[in-house]
Formats: sequence, C-alpha cells, structure tokens
Amino acid sequence: MTQKNKNLSENLKRLSAISDWFEEREEVDVEEGLKKVKEAIKIIKESKGRLKEIENEFEEVKKEIDEGEEEIA
Repeated sequence: MTQKNKNLSENLKRLSAISDWFEEREEVDVEEGLKKVKEAIKIIKESKGRLKEIENEFEEVKKEIDEGEEEIA
C-alpha cells in the first residue's frame, strides 16, 4: 500500500475516531468539540483532494487502455 493510499485509510480511521468521540459523550465541551470539528474538516479536505487524485489516475489508466485498443484495431 502506498503512503498516499495509507493516508486515505488513516484519514477514514481518524474521522471515525472523531465521530466516536462525540458519540461517547453525554455532554460535549464546546471548545473541545469545536477543535474536533475543525480537525474533521481538515481531514475531509485532505481526503477529497486525494480522491480527486485517484480519479485522475483512473482517467489516465483508462486513456492508456483506450489507446492500446486503438493500436490493436
């Protein structure tokens, strides 16, 4: 698994941990809750960026496959 893929997996684990943190509390400290929300937003932005990179990589692979099919035909 590459470092970038690992980061995406780790980001999902971190988001899950933040979600669990909120669920485990009967009362949430507003200041601490705000920190967790900001952390989650940062993780989501990182993940969206990585997912966009993955999408672009898939498009490149698709182009290579399409070009290979054209050479065969």
